[in-house]
Amino acid sequence: MDYAIEMLNITKIFPGIVANDNITLQLKKGEIHALLGENGAGKSTLMSVLFGLYHPENGTIKKDGKVVNIHNPNDANALGIGMVHQHFKLVHNFTVLQNIILGVETTKNGFLKMDEARKKVVSLSELYGLKVDPDALISDITVGMQQRVEILKMLYRENEILIFDEPTAVLTPQEIEELMKIMKNLTAEGKSILFITHKLNEIKEVADRCTVLRKGKYVGTIDVAQATKEQMSEMMVGRKVSFQVEKGDTLPGEPVLEVKNLTVKLRDHSKNSVSNVSFTVRRGEIVCIAGIDGNGQSQLVYALTGLMPLQQGEIKLNGSDITHKSVRQRNIAGIAHIPEDRHKDGLVLDYPLAENLILKQYFTKRFQNGGFLRFKEMYRYSDYLIKKYDIRSGQGSITIARSMSGGNQQKAIVGREIDLDPELLIAVQPTRGLDVGAIEYIHKQLVAQRDEGKAVLLVSLELDEVMEVSDRILVIYEGEIVADLNPKEITVQELGLYMAGSKRSSAV
Repeated sequence: MDYAIEMLNITKIFPGIVANDNITLQLKKGEIHALLGENGAGKSTLMSVLFGLYHPENGTIKKDGKVVNIHNPNDANALGIGMVHQHFKLVHNFTVLQNIILGVETTKNGFLKMDEARKKVVSLSELYGLKVDPDALISDITVGMQQRVEILKMLYRENEILIFDEPTAVLTPQEIEELMKIMKNLTAEGKSILFITHKLNEIKEVADRCTVLRKGKYVGTIDVAQATKEQMSEMMVGRKVSFQVEKGDTLPGEPVLEVKNLTVKLRDHSKNSVSNVSFTVRRGEIVCIAGIDGNGQSQLVYALTGLMPLQQGEIKLNGSDITHKSVRQRNIAGIAHIPEDRHKDGLVLDYPLAENLILKQYFTKRFQNGGFLRFKEMYRYSDYLIKKYDIRSGQGSITIARSMSGGNQQKAIVGREIDLDPELLIAVQPTRGLDVGAIEYIHKQLVAQRDEGKAVLLVSLELDEVMEVSDRILVIYEGEIVADLNPKEITVQELGLYMAGSKRSSAV
């Protein structure tokens, strides 16, 4: 059999955890091979071994049948192996072109030769349908565009083996469709792709074969065309998973959040990112703000949580005006926030898990005495949350947040926020990058909050999540609420039309 890459009996150990336990993975030439597993199953670790970021304790790697030694990413690149990481590795104040050639620059007499590089980048982007502006700054382009830059980086280095680590976690549905096309084009041109994901729909759409990992061990490799989503999810989590969100009818009570005529300007004050928005969220209901990414959702949430000033408007929580309150005052008043960017707004990555879990309470009597932290109480509380919310980490409460898998970082934030027993839970993309088991779990938590009479404001780009979890859908388009819909009365297609701005409700 012609294998482009074989990883044989790979074992990788970190303090307190065997991340990869004797795993074998074989990638055929020209195939898209999916790597499926729960958060923390060892998928990213295995690919980081292949890319030279980690050294395995045991096992061998073969390329085209020959044993190879990969000590660092430069070795991997020399062998034609490239990787798009889950959290992109781009220099934000460099241009697209500068990022693509970084590390493999062509120079003459000590000067950069950009003309040839530009020609090569433009021709590659045309060949694979990766339209990007070479002169745009990374800080000015969308996440989907940044991902294209990462793919072009691999193609520019003439990589043959392409590793995609959770490539769709941060993309809109439209960008995901584009990426699927790009991946098929790449294999048609003779590339071989390893694709880490836990979205079963995507595996069904593009992958030829799929290898499943569970808790660091190899479960099996299956032919995707022959397997059902139910079979794959059971292999992945070791039990049957419900794809339906179970919830009874809503009985909304008093208003908890009242927003009137809210307007937020972009940071450069050029135009409004949110214009004259008004809505209410009541006790016992989940209201979802749905829209294509970049239509003002982020700025609206920043204004509600106090992370961004507003130009005009009024925000009330349980009848009290909180428009000009600080972030901490809003938290104490009863707002909890699962942020969209867990690294930027959710965690202090170099703090241990225990310290991250008390970030909103460290100043209370419970966790400090005379300005000194009560470590014993902090660790007791942290151990309780880890157990209650099944947060998996190598060394428990003392694990540094940065070293945890993305899904377990997310669970830590969800646990911390829900345990505050808030009046209003604002959940932005709460299941982004999570596996089916964790998604099922978080949806249950949101419904439980609603059933306890709390108000939940959900912001999501996942249409299935919008339709299944919410009691009411507010569609945002170009910073305005264009529809207030009942998910039981509309189709996903109709919702898509409102989100794309081609339909508008007269009732709003």
